[in-house]
Amino acid sequence: MSSAEDRSGPRVAVVGCGRWGRNHVRNYAELGALAGVVDADPALAAEQAGRFGVPALSFEQALQDPGIAGLVFALPPAQNLPLGLQALAAGKHLFVEKPLALSVADGEQLCAAAERHGRVLMVGHILQYHPAFVELARLVGAGRLGRILSIVSTRLDLGAIRRQEDALWALAPHDVSMVLALIGEEPDDVQAFGTYQTHPAIADTTTVALAFPGGASAEIRSSWLHPYKEQRLVVVGSDAMAVFDDREPWERKLVLHPYAITETGGTALVERPEPQSLAVEQGEPLRLECRQFLDSIGSAGSPKTDGREGLRVLRVLEVASAALLSRYQVTR
Repeated sequence: MSSAEDRSGPRVAVVGCGRWGRNHVRNYAELGALAGVVDADPALAAEQAGRFGVPALSFEQALQDPGIAGLVFALPPAQNLPLGLQALAAGKHLFVEKPLALSVADGEQLCAAAERHGRVLMVGHILQYHPAFVELARLVGAGRLGRILSIVSTRLDLGAIRRQEDALWALAPHDVSMVLALIGEEPDDVQAFGTYQTHPAIADTTTVALAFPGGASAEIRSSWLHPYKEQRLVVVGSDAMAVFDDREPWERKLVLHPYAITETGGTALVERPEPQSLAVEQGEPLRLECRQFLDSIGSAGSPKTDGREGLRVLRVLEVASAALLSRYQVTR
């Protein structure tokens, strides 16, 4: 176990010590901010508690402990609303893994409760804290790509097949969050379709097409039934293109592709200078996300993936999910 950072700020308890939750446990322990762990499986909670030298608590004990400023939920999303409302009412700041909730109505309840109680509500859209994406967003904001024309995001792999949610809800929230952050507005049209290979009613592959009031478009493809792992975001601007490929080594995770199109005699000619690999400071995205939550608690500031940002993502997911269902019903 890595030694903990010397930290005297707020402390949190992690609720849910499963496959992803234990990464939160490790990070908060190494940040010197872990006050306890909670899990429905006592043996799992005890194992994580013993490993990092903190108590294994019941959820009620975590709510009642005045030394715990915030709770970190790594739970099935259906539990975010009922347990989240309890946490906020108890005066705890709250981090929930994506998605914020399973409906816009539920997400609105969580946002309203956080605002009513004056607590931080943060959603785990982790890629917004990835150093390569942070730099990409800076480039877009500075106008280096010109006007954003289109974005294509792919998140593909073989495995982690779900039976409680489809590929849209399991994989696409990260990509929707990044697309909305880069374009800076919500779409005015959402289309979606899916394919059903391993289950008659759960989409293994989904494609979402978004159109925005300013003229930009986006396509998001998600699948857990693909032979190669792919995590790539391509942003096409009027002056340059950028590729954020998280499968590449750090020195090639973010690449800028300048280009120019000229019309000559009715023929479009494309000039393609050499691509430029951009330097990106290395950092574990989850560690940076955890620090953002702690910093937001300490300053009472709002994280960039706050509840309202999570709600914007939910609105897209909900419309896309309805489109998937309507097409599924027509084809069945």
